[in-house]
Amino acid sequence: MERLAPFGSDPFDQPPCRGCSSYLMEPYIKCADCGPPPLLICLQCFTRGFEYKKHQSDHSYEIMTSDFPILDPNWTAQEEMALLEAVMDCGFGNWQDVANQMRTKSKEDCEKHYMKHFVNNPLFSSTLLSLKQPEESKDTAITFRSSDEPPRPAFDSTLSRDMAGYMPARADFVEEFDNYAEWDLRDIDFVEDDSDILHALKLAVVDIYHSRLKERQRRKKILRDHGLINLRKFQILEGRYPKEVQDLYEAMRHFARLLGPTEHDKFIESHTLDFELRKEIKRLQEYRRAGIFTFRGAKVYDCLKVHREEERLKRCMLTDVLQCLQDSSACQQWLHRQAAIDSGLNPVAPIISSAGRRNAPPLNLTGLPGTEKLNDKEKELCQMVRLVPGAYLEYKSALMNESSRLGGLKLAQARTLIKIDVNKTRKIYDFLIREEYITKA
Repeated sequence: MERLAPFGSDPFDQPPCRGCSSYLMEPYIKCADCGPPPLLICLQCFTRGFEYKKHQSDHSYEIMTSDFPILDPNWTAQEEMALLEAVMDCGFGNWQDVANQMRTKSKEDCEKHYMKHFVNNPLFSSTLLSLKQPEESKDTAITFRSSDEPPRPAFDSTLSRDMAGYMPARADFVEEFDNYAEWDLRDIDFVEDDSDILHALKLAVVDIYHSRLKERQRRKKILRDHGLINLRKFQILEGRYPKEVQDLYEAMRHFARLLGPTEHDKFIESHTLDFELRKEIKRLQEYRRAGIFTFRGAKVYDCLKVHREEERLKRCMLTDVLQCLQDSSACQQWLHRQAAIDSGLNPVAPIISSAGRRNAPPLNLTGLPGTEKLNDKEKELCQMVRLVPGAYLEYKSALMNESSRLGGLKLAQARTLIKIDVNKTRKIYDFLIREEYITKA
């Protein structure tokens, strides 16, 4: 007898033959006496009289095929299943994509057949694919529920990249955490003749996969609950806190997973209030030390303090100008230029001071990686030449190795090894020789 094959058109979606382990191609044979699970064999093994455990070659059998019409003489059962799968994959109404996936029918044929037999067919009046919209009830009001859904940007846009590829319509990411966890299950097949150890091993792999799925869902729940999907909005909310509270927020972010979003926000807000109170207490203590006991006196004190700070900045600017005026040549050029401007002539070339540019401030090494590996003299060197500790350690190692290999090192050789400013190279070279890390050739 003929039966509808319960598998799709893709041969890799079908089970293997029990005899030769090859993927089954329609038509194939199903034993009517064996099972469950059903025993399926290909036509070649059937013609050879394949027998396996309780299965005998004289058992009753069924021919599994889908090459017969069901609803339309021009459509086989295999094409009917392919049409339904294509509509589920591509969506109702995308008939060109449905036809491209089927490959055997045109766009018009797919639309006409689907609407005739699956939508307008009276036999399927209770189908879930009905396109009729339910009538709106006019008696009861629609309850309003506030929602804060994340934006739905275009794919590969800047906002989409900021949201790490989150797809709000599916509540999934383009690339999930542990994205290839399913690969460990693709070749697992539970068969009847598995040994107890092999069966237990397969179950252990499935349990591991379930734990990885739980971890994926846990991380997604943390992202949604704490509002971390829309990163730009989260950064705007975080920026309303003072700098000290932002540092605390950054440090406590690792513990947010242990608290709920409400408890975490309450914790941050309480510390924000604590910071504001401490700041206000310090301000009141400053007023008390200044001998102020009234709010009117505090207001006058603040105005005078601002004025005093402005005067101090002006004095600093004046000091800088006086230092530049100590260069006599620059003063002469400035006087000639002012005289030319006053007489209506074109001014001369711009003033170039011979005093040179001001030295840059020392580099702050706080928090830089590799600082703990330096001694006090090396830290002072890195601060003066403005060199990060990691780069200094790399240059030091290269110069020491080259000096050990050659038995000494020249400044020209050091400049060949270190491709940085020659003045910095000279200072590093002199320091290493002075501290006897390398020897001079």
